[in-house]
Amino acid sequence: MIDTAWKQILHSLEKSLNPNLYTVWIKPLQGRVDGNKLMLIAPNEFVANWVRDRLLQVIREAAASVLGGEPRISINVSNVKPAKRKPRSVQPKKVVQEAAPRHIGLPLDQPRPLVAPNWRFSFDDFIVGPSNELACAASKSISNTFFNSDHLFLSSGPGLGKTHLLQSVGQSLCKSSHRKNLRVACLSSEEFATRWVLSFKSRQVDQFKAQFRDGIDVLLLEDVHFFQGKEKMQEELLCTLTALRERGCKVVLTSSFMPKEFSGVDDRLVSRFCSGFLAHINRPDMETRRRIVMEKARSLQVDVPVEVTELLAERITTDIRQLESCLNNMVLKARLLNRAVTLNLAWEVLENYAVQHSAPDFAHIIDFVCTSYSLSEEELKSKSRKRQVVLARNTAFFLARKHTELSLKAIGERLGRRHSTVLKGITKLEREISMQTPLGRQIENTAQRLTP
Repeated sequence: MIDTAWKQILHSLEKSLNPNLYTVWIKPLQGRVDGNKLMLIAPNEFVANWVRDRLLQVIREAAASVLGGEPRISINVSNVKPAKRKPRSVQPKKVVQEAAPRHIGLPLDQPRPLVAPNWRFSFDDFIVGPSNELACAASKSISNTFFNSDHLFLSSGPGLGKTHLLQSVGQSLCKSSHRKNLRVACLSSEEFATRWVLSFKSRQVDQFKAQFRDGIDVLLLEDVHFFQGKEKMQEELLCTLTALRERGCKVVLTSSFMPKEFSGVDDRLVSRFCSGFLAHINRPDMETRRRIVMEKARSLQVDVPVEVTELLAERITTDIRQLESCLNNMVLKARLLNRAVTLNLAWEVLENYAVQHSAPDFAHIIDFVCTSYSLSEEELKSKSRKRQVVLARNTAFFLARKHTELSLKAIGERLGRRHSTVLKGITKLEREISMQTPLGRQIENTAQRLTP
């Protein structure tokens, strides 16, 4: 029987973590609480080390909310040895068909039930405007037979709709398919890489290859810039994409960057990325942002005055996810305090967000970063590898990419760095933010203080 306190901690972690992160790293853990001590058992050393390095603080915070005080946490590895592989007389095709999931989201050593994906987004709630019209049209068309390409590559900055369109494609394909059991794999690139590493360590590489090359009909893969500098994983991804193309399967890839901006990626893989249809999502204009707020308000079943709608759309311009979050917080605050949604309430909530009349220019961003990290501009541009300087420099890269139209090369030139260094720095911060690590939350808080 599962420990009650551990069950409460699991519930807290499920609410605070990204669903994929929770499923891949937290679910495989076994937990037991003894007083103020939480003892965790991981299925293998790889999972144990990953949790220690990346999620220990988040687990500690969740445990503290349940147990109180400062809980002590230990992470050990299960003593149960993995079962030996079956003799080669067993036909691999049959094994794959029995184990192939319709929606891949669990580690290889966990049960993989044949359940339909729980799609969070659809085309019905995607607001189309000049900034995303092409990307939306391409995403809708990939489920139709007349579309010339079965591969689609979507690119945009954070919070502009890549994930929304990716999930919408999956839902649309599942709904329109004439097959009862369309096999769809929807996952992040980091999860793909993790599953590959786990299969390698558990000597199940053949099963992994069969599952992703022969066991699915659709691959929806997020944040493929994650593969930069990872040669072995690039080779596996290239072989997977090639096999899926030969079978006529549909593939949708997303990234914060276009393929031509990648660094440390095999030319063959870049060529494969470019072989499909490429679509970039730009920042939405004022009218699109206003329509997004109105649609979100309708879904929340709340009346939002026109002046409030226009205020939110005017002040939050670069991140739709942040725009929707602001509206959610405003509505929740109104309901908790039994107040009406008014302009004054909107101003109160906006104090917690990065509001602006216009996008800050590069000079303003550099001044802001130097002030935030107590550095001079010369130190920021120096060759110093001190942790604080590197973090400040990466923050400048991230903010310049988010708030300006400068290319990676142009950003790098202004700070004396190559475009590959800029890309690597931005990728690192986006990863920390998406995982909601302590560093990621710190970067988010810093970014939200930026004003023109």
